[in-house]
Amino acid sequence: MSKINYRGSKSALVLTGGGARAAYQVGVLKAIAQFMPRNHGIPFPIICGTSAGSINASALACYASCFHLGVKKLEWIWKNLTTDQIYSSDASHVLGHISQGILSSFQADYANKPARSILNNEPLRVLLNKVVDFKRIDKNILKGYLSALSITASSYNSSDSISFYQAHKNISPWNRAKRRGNKTQITCDHLMASSAIPMLFPSVKIGHQHFGDGSIHQLSPLSPAIHLGAERIFIIGVEQPKEGLHKLENNPHPPSIATIAGHMLDSVFADTLQSDLERMQRVNNTLKLIDKSKQKTQEGLKNIENFLINPSHDFNAIALKYYNEIPLSIRLLLRTIGISDESESSILSYLLFDKHYCRDLIKLGFNDALAQEDNIRSFLSI
Repeated sequence: MSKINYRGSKSALVLTGGGARAAYQVGVLKAIAQFMPRNHGIPFPIICGTSAGSINASALACYASCFHLGVKKLEWIWKNLTTDQIYSSDASHVLGHISQGILSSFQADYANKPARSILNNEPLRVLLNKVVDFKRIDKNILKGYLSALSITASSYNSSDSISFYQAHKNISPWNRAKRRGNKTQITCDHLMASSAIPMLFPSVKIGHQHFGDGSIHQLSPLSPAIHLGAERIFIIGVEQPKEGLHKLENNPHPPSIATIAGHMLDSVFADTLQSDLERMQRVNNTLKLIDKSKQKTQEGLKNIENFLINPSHDFNAIALKYYNEIPLSIRLLLRTIGISDESESSILSYLLFDKHYCRDLIKLGFNDALAQEDNIRSFLSI
């Protein structure tokens, strides 16, 4: 199989968060795999994942020696996904979990209280331990197929964005304002923490701190890739066109709790990326004004090329088509905050871990990448 020399390759893949929306990433990766020879290693020796993107990132890192195989395994998982593989969705488990959380609030402060949440995502842990062989990550780093894997989570104790990374020994930890990189062995706990959507899924304790979804305090989503040595960054985002925006703008009624919550999630998962891209472009433009002979003396600054691909259709509109695929108990729970089959909220598109919805997103990602085939080939030098 074709191997990438990590000392020479500087391409990074950044996979953002978004719950079930991460199925879109698989479609884009599937198209890229078609552009490459079958037995070729991953074209991104640096992989950075946040939230649900951390799961895809780890799976790819495990199969860095054969990009085609890694993408095929990811595609099979997402195309056959069911809600109960991600979180308990039957009525008895949902009510039991919520009741347990309420009762724990009456316990004394010295009691060992479990992390509270609306949904119990323990089934996700079972799935991850079954499909992700974490031992392969180190093997791929040692063999030169992979340079680094980064998983970002948010600390509820310090409010910092922590990028847990596994990499070759020549990559040092970093510490910046509100963000830092900690070198470690990536485990299932890191993925569970990074993908723990606030309030919906419980926090995860790693060391002496409690962590949640990596997108919460991630003010600089591109930072981990840059610190890990990237000079070219391929980003699969989740910023989408608002189909039916005219209807929303002319709605005379105040937004529901569900609509506001959806806006908050959209802001967490999409807005900071765009700001970081603008900041990176300003740095690139500034460096162009500096004489090339002096650019190397500008510590911490380097020109970073980037390629961003975003969905061409609204995930929310696609999700509404599969509203009835959600288990009844979850539908009733969502109904209490105003989410129905006519809801404007985007929460549904994050929680709809259903194979039919995921297949549509994979198809969308695949077609969006094919539409930009020439540009992608050029950027990745394929």
